[in-house]
Amino acid sequence: MSYALYIVDAFTNQRFKGNPAAICIVDEPQADSWMQQVAAEMNLPETAFIIQKEEAYDLRWFTPVDEMDLCGHATLATAHILWETGRMSKQETARFMTRSGLLTAVHKGDWIEMNFPSEPPEAAIAPEELVQGLGLIPRYVGRNRMDYFVEVDSEETLRTLRPDFGMLARLSARGVIVTSRSTDAAYDFISRAFFPGTGINEDPVTGSAHCALAPYWAKRLRKQELVGYQASERGGIVKVRPEGERVYLQGQAVTILKGQLEG
Repeated sequence: MSYALYIVDAFTNQRFKGNPAAICIVDEPQADSWMQQVAAEMNLPETAFIIQKEEAYDLRWFTPVDEMDLCGHATLATAHILWETGRMSKQETARFMTRSGLLTAVHKGDWIEMNFPSEPPEAAIAPEELVQGLGLIPRYVGRNRMDYFVEVDSEETLRTLRPDFGMLARLSARGVIVTSRSTDAAYDFISRAFFPGTGINEDPVTGSAHCALAPYWAKRLRKQELVGYQASERGGIVKVRPEGERVYLQGQAVTILKGQLEG
């Protein structure tokens, strides 16, 4: 048995930028252990597995070490592949059933827009592991169902962070989102995201983090349409628009590899 396999760089229009994801299209449900082994073999931030159903695709996401509840860049990459390979027309809405409910994506010119749940942070006390792990006193600390959320005083502080990943891995959370206002007029805010507990010390571009960043900065800046830049080594751009309990995320994607996975 063989399965179609793709690698896509998401939240970018340039190869070898943004966040890479593998997409594996399977015909029937597979064992969790097999999907985890494939994700470990791919050794990318996320590997997505999809099965076509009548009403929507079943979609699951795995890092090299664990299954995730929500992933933006691998969902973006999956929608991109469905349209690029002709499995769906660009006029169709991509619908995905996931551990975070129904997610959708639509094609908008050169961009893909996804409809995700809003995950705003609520003010929280900074645990010692967070303070020591980042090596600073945050301007703001919040927490949502997945991550700690930290605002720092400047873009320079954010860009020069050298986290202690071993300390951050001790947190009882998926990871840590760090953000500040941008000094570049092209962006409203910038961010970095660290998930050492899931096997990803620094994620290149994190769609799900923008489910927290969007409502936070919309309130702070009193804007409903914003542009974020994730300042990792690879870097990537995410346009956001919060609407009530949902967040619309826009990004671009580029296919890097097309192949077959031998089952």
